[in-house]
Amino acid sequence: MRPFILTIISIFFFSSLAVADNGLVSIKSNHSVKETGDRLENILQKKGMTLFDRIDHAAGAQKVGKELRPTEVIIFGNPKVGTPLMQCGQTMAIDLPQKALIWEDEGGRVWFSYNDPGYLADRHKTKGCLKVIEKVKNVLTNFSSAATAP
Repeated sequence: MRPFILTIISIFFFSSLAVADNGLVSIKSNHSVKETGDRLENILQKKGMTLFDRIDHAAGAQKVGKELRPTEVIIFGNPKVGTPLMQCGQTMAIDLPQKALIWEDEGGRVWFSYNDPGYLADRHKTKGCLKVIEKVKNVLTNFSSAATAP
């Protein structure tokens, strides 16, 4: 019975989490794009993160007479973590601060996507930053899980 339960849990977990070969991690949200973004902002504020901007791409599209499903990007970070990453590989700065993409797909499902820190470490050929990369990975996992959970 125990292996069956573990299999079911694994299927549920991996069906809501996808890491594509393009370095994006996407987690299915239980909320609308706006609500997921609001929840993330609340989490970031509680954790003392810097919130740089929140971009509503659908609103931008509407201003030029185009349609786009709900799509928002939230830009946030913390220099205490970002600076060591850039010290390991200065080109990492092009991918910082962190970004969360919250978007609705063709089927009406909402997703929370972000850059996989491990992918970025490989992309920028960072050296000696495994602890920082793991810390960022854990933080992003926690933030995304909290923002998307029921």
